[in-house]
Amino acid sequence: MNPTHSGHDHGHTVAGWTGTGTALAGSVVSGGSMVTAWYPGVALGAGLIVLAACVTWVLHLAGWGKAGGPRPFAERDWRVRDAAAAQGHPGCAGCRLAGRGRRAAPAATVAEATTHADAEGCRTPAPGRAGEIAPEASAAI
Repeated sequence: MNPTHSGHDHGHTVAGWTGTGTALAGSVVSGGSMVTAWYPGVALGAGLIVLAACVTWVLHLAGWGKAGGPRPFAERDWRVRDAAAAQGHPGCAGCRLAGRGRRAAPAATVAEATTHADAEGCRTPAPGRAGEIAPEASAAI
């Protein structure tokens, strides 16, 4: 363990380094183009910055990023893939945008969701379900 970092996980990952390098290149291109008044270069630099965000997100979803917070010591090397990425990281906006990390509610059968048995065993629409006839409305029919 490096005594300089005291065992802290600084998040050095393939996704982080690639995104940072691409965004840095985009900033240099955009800034240099502003100084030289080459406006297509400003757009090119801005495009590189957007590309950096997309590449970082895709690499994060492929397991080359990390979840928030410290990782176990054995997984802190930047060349180690994150095995939990396929299920989604808790509280991760990137994983939520990709549809990961959501828990599906247990599916009820159609019969359970739409009907219930009353005291006499007759099957009637379940309360609060579409197509339900309120008891007072059914008396008026």
